[in-house]
Amino acid sequence: MSVIHKEKIKGPSAWKGKDIKDDGSWIYHWSDESISVLEKALEKVKEKGLKVPDFTKEDFPITELAEEIAYFNEELENGKGFILIRGLPIERYTDDEAAIIYYGLGLHMGTPVSQNIKGDMLGHVRNIGEINTRNVRVYETNEYLPYHADLSDVVGLLSLRKAKSGGMSSLSSAMTLYNEILEKHPEYLGLLHRLFLLEHLNDGDPGLTPIFSYHKGKLSARYLRQYIEIAQENAGLPLSNVEVEALDLIDSTLNDPDIRLDMMMEPGDIQFANNYTIFHSRTSFEDYDELERRRLLYRLWLKMPNARELAPDFPGRNGIPKR
Repeated sequence: MSVIHKEKIKGPSAWKGKDIKDDGSWIYHWSDESISVLEKALEKVKEKGLKVPDFTKEDFPITELAEEIAYFNEELENGKGFILIRGLPIERYTDDEAAIIYYGLGLHMGTPVSQNIKGDMLGHVRNIGEINTRNVRVYETNEYLPYHADLSDVVGLLSLRKAKSGGMSSLSSAMTLYNEILEKHPEYLGLLHRLFLLEHLNDGDPGLTPIFSYHKGKLSARYLRQYIEIAQENAGLPLSNVEVEALDLIDSTLNDPDIRLDMMMEPGDIQFANNYTIFHSRTSFEDYDELERRRLLYRLWLKMPNARELAPDFPGRNGIPKR
C-alpha cells in the first residue's frame, strides 16, 4: 500500500465547481489565426489522401500553435487538470474533416493510444440504443454515465452534435474529493489506498489498482466503480459492506453541486481532462430519432509527454492492448 498523504492537497487542482463555474478561467477561445493554422494543416492531410489515424504530426503541421499546446499540457498536469477549448467552427467541416483536426491536435499534445481491443484510436461517443447489458459500455447509451476516469493520462472529447435535450458534461476534482474525505471521513483513506481488482469489460486481463496513490509529491486517483465491482464479483470476492460505504461516499461527494462543475458542450467545443486528477460524468439525454442528428462526440486517449511518474502499486495504463 502506498503512503497515505495526511495533509490536504493545495493548489489549482483542488478546485470546487461553485468557485470557478462563473470565472471562465477554464475556457480557452481559439483565435481566428489559430483556426486558420488548423485549417491549413487539415488541407495538407487531405492533399495527401490521409485519414485518421493514418497520419503523423508531421503531416499535420501546426508549429505556430506551440505556445497554446504547451499551455494546454501545463494546465492539464499542473493546473486545474482540465480545459475547455471553444470556438472551432464545426459547421465548416465534414465529420471526417473534424476528426482530422481533432486527431492532429492530439498528435501535437501527446500520443494517441488504443481505446479498446479493436485498436480504435479515435472513439465515437454516441447512443447506439442498447442498454442493460454488461457487454455495452454506458457511453454507448443515453443513460446517466457515473463519475469515472479513463485508462490513459488524458482523455479528450470533441463535440460534433448535441442531443435533443440533456447530455450535460460534468467534472469533479479528485483532489477535492481527497480533501473532503481527509477532513470528514479519514477512516476510509487506508481502505482507498489498498488494491482493488479492476476488469475493463473484455478489454484485457483483470488488474489491481488503488483508488488513491501518493508518489513523489503528487496524488493520483483512479475510479471505475462498475469495473471494480465486475472484477471483484468475477473473482468471487464481492465488495464488503465497508468497501461499498467507501465507494458510496466517493459517489455522493463527486455529485455534490458545490463540488462538481457542469457544462453543456456546444458543437465545436473540445474538452481535455487529466485522468489522475479529474473524474468525469454525463447526464442522461433524449436523442433525435434521425441517426444523422444524434448526439456525437469524438474521443481521444492521450499518453502525455509531461505526465507524472506513478507509484509501482498504481500501474500506468495508457491504452488497451489489441487482441
